[in-house]
Amino acid sequence: MDLATLAVFRAVAREESITRAAELLGRVPSNVTTRIQQLEAEVGVALFARETRRMVLTSEGKTYLDYAERILNLAEEARQQINPEDPGGTLRIGSMESTVASRLPALLAAFNRDWPDVTIELSTAPTRQLVDAVQAHRIDCALIAIAADDGWSALDALETIPLFREELVLLVPKGHRPVRAPADVEPMALAAFAPGCTYRMLAEEWLMGGAPARSRLKIQEVGSYHAMFACTAAGACVSVMPKSVADTLSHLGSVEEHELMAVDTHLACRPGFATPAFLEWRKRLLAASNIELSASA
Repeated sequence: MDLATLAVFRAVAREESITRAAELLGRVPSNVTTRIQQLEAEVGVALFARETRRMVLTSEGKTYLDYAERILNLAEEARQQINPEDPGGTLRIGSMESTVASRLPALLAAFNRDWPDVTIELSTAPTRQLVDAVQAHRIDCALIAIAADDGWSALDALETIPLFREELVLLVPKGHRPVRAPADVEPMALAAFAPGCTYRMLAEEWLMGGAPARSRLKIQEVGSYHAMFACTAAGACVSVMPKSVADTLSHLGSVEEHELMAVDTHLACRPGFATPAFLEWRKRLLAASNIELSASA
């Protein structure tokens, strides 16, 4: 087992194809096939199930991929740490969907223009999953939402810097009666992301703080803010999202807003993580921050 073999394994796992992985790596398919066969012989289990048109990871292969990702990412981090010249290599950024939509486009475009030697790998997930990914070295840093009274112990193992203060709004269908308290909200369904999303957690806590009937609150899980907004405009659900995101979706229909609370988006990373690419990315995020406190972080 060596880093080159792990890189081949990762490419085949991602592409689910020997041919596409070979094209991506600049190798001939027979070389890639040999590497995979040698790796499986070394670990003593089948890492892929060979189907007609694709290579699918076995359960053992999925476990092995997680370790391979960590090893390759650590090797890249080590290379950048001991050779701190201009930003280069790969920077793996995780983020909530809302931050990608409302805060990152211009920042990422400027960063790519100024530092073309840095390869940005951007992934999105709810806050809880992003924290797990940073801790497991699957990503280098993440933009996450932290509630003011969040006592989540996993955050103690990370360095966090507040960057953006987001105003959360409750969206209700057009013509909904005035909302002064949770008990005023109808219908009894919340469109939200999967568990692990801080905004979903806060929305549930607020809505469940109303009358006992709140126990009948239903959750309709959706995969995007567009779907969340559309469900609300159609009258099927209510939803909670940052106002900065809601403002970009008004073309999807008419809704009414009710201000809920402010929640800060933080940049999270492992203690001591300081590659040149990350330090430049952090500097740009701090310059764009709307929280004065972060300027001294």
